[in-house]
Amino acid sequence: MLERYGHGGDLRTAEECFGLPSSSFLDFSSNMNPLGPPDAVREELARYAAYIDRYPDPASRRLSAKLAAKHGIEENAILIGNGAAELIDLVVRALRPKAAAIAVPCFSEYGDAIRKAEAVLYEGLLLEAEQFELNQRWAKEALERSGAELYMIGSPNNPTGALVEPARVKELLASGATVVVDEAFMDFVPEEKSYSLVQEASRHPHLFVVRSMTKFYSIPGIRLGYIIGHPESLAELRRLQVPWSVNSLAQSIGEAVLSDEAFAQKSLRWLQEERPRMTRELEALGFRVYPGVTNYMLLRLPEGCGLHSRELQRKMGVEGVLIRDGSHFPGLDERYIRVAVKLREQNARLIDTLRTCMYGTGGQ
Repeated sequence: MLERYGHGGDLRTAEECFGLPSSSFLDFSSNMNPLGPPDAVREELARYAAYIDRYPDPASRRLSAKLAAKHGIEENAILIGNGAAELIDLVVRALRPKAAAIAVPCFSEYGDAIRKAEAVLYEGLLLEAEQFELNQRWAKEALERSGAELYMIGSPNNPTGALVEPARVKELLASGATVVVDEAFMDFVPEEKSYSLVQEASRHPHLFVVRSMTKFYSIPGIRLGYIIGHPESLAELRRLQVPWSVNSLAQSIGEAVLSDEAFAQKSLRWLQEERPRMTRELEALGFRVYPGVTNYMLLRLPEGCGLHSRELQRKMGVEGVLIRDGSHFPGLDERYIRVAVKLREQNARLIDTLRTCMYGTGGQ
């Protein structure tokens, strides 16, 4: 299976599964910005040889200062990490909860980190009938049933792409529990200021926000993310983090891309154009497309296509197009797939290949 290691974007496994060279795949199984990386990344790579022989800054101070200015918070409310996955694991190890709750379907790293910490895990189900929204019903049930000291949720959630209203987070915080909000895809949201909890996390002792820089700037090979929290709450995370966790190239690339506002605005315009277009074309094929705001979509397979998600993934892979099998997300089954939003020509190839694999060359 393509998700052998729990994630999309695994081109080595795709080679082994589908018998094609990695360079031939069009990868809709990972959620990178197709406009990236920005030119600043290539420029920084060319300069890097001149200082590769130096140790990185162990505190990532210049990058922290740039991020603090971007978000309007203090530098000591930010901790840079080796991607969001490191920080998710780090915050759970630091908090050491006896019981924790997640909203499924969600990013598998949440449950993995909680299980490694040997905490009791409550998986509160987001309902298809409610379009997988983390709503008042979910929050009420979780507060009554979970006994959680820690809630870990995604906003926008992965794989659904749905935002979480800040009011839901505040309800969870009011219980006395700690809440970790994963905002890895928040950069893709035009209304970011209305939904992001970065500033609140910098002041609240029981709220953390995790952000990724790899998705929006399309630099997954450079592991880079950060977590925002009250400075006193971040102290234990700093103590537990491996020294020099963030290498010097990642730090310098992070500084460079933050200065490229034109790239950010171009990316938002692209998504606002391509997601609605792609939604219409997928719905015309019979898919149910769930509401979302990100550069990926959760889809329910058409009733008449006669395939489950694993079979469709295999047929698509043989044709050189990679998609995510939704059944690997807790809370979903083999009726679901997830696909990225890419450039128009690439999206057209996805639609054509889906049509062929589900209905044959004659179409639906």
